[in-house]
Amino acid sequence: MFIYNKAKVGCICGGRKMNTYTVSFFGHRVVGNSIDIANKVEQLVRTLLREQEYVEFLVGRDGDFDQIVSSTIRRCKHTVRDDNSALVWVLPYLTAEFRDNEESFRDYYDEIEVCEAAAGCHYKNAHQTRNRAMVDRSDLVVFCIQHASGGAWQTMKYVRKQGVPCINIGDGGQDRGLIDNEYDL
Repeated sequence: MFIYNKAKVGCICGGRKMNTYTVSFFGHRVVGNSIDIANKVEQLVRTLLREQEYVEFLVGRDGDFDQIVSSTIRRCKHTVRDDNSALVWVLPYLTAEFRDNEESFRDYYDEIEVCEAAAGCHYKNAHQTRNRAMVDRSDLVVFCIQHASGGAWQTMKYVRKQGVPCINIGDGGQDRGLIDNEYDL
């Protein structure tokens, strides 16, 4: 994986290895009721920052939900705690947008990764390949799914097959019994 580091992510503090809790976020490009979604994300992020030793937040940058998540994490890092987490943007491949705005992106995210598996496959499969790689390293996956179609929906089906704990904040925290809620939102 190609990595741009702004801060040392991971997990050695005072000579001891810290436990890292990895959370991935996936949602539709366009989400309804963004204020309610942002409030739910904030509640979850605040809880994770308080309860976990070190949190690695994995995000894409492909739509409304990703922007809500990234800005909420940054805000919570300033208001709750900023010494036990990293906001990591995981790209499926390098883009012209990244190349043209690299400095701004490096200032915004703690770390930027290009998923090696996704970068090497056909561009039509790259996002789903990246999503699966993110899921495979996650302790929790957070969805904002409001309809049963699209890439986020496909990723949720993969998560369920893999047995990774997940929640959906896009449907009142429930998804007709398909999502396990570890956190009370």
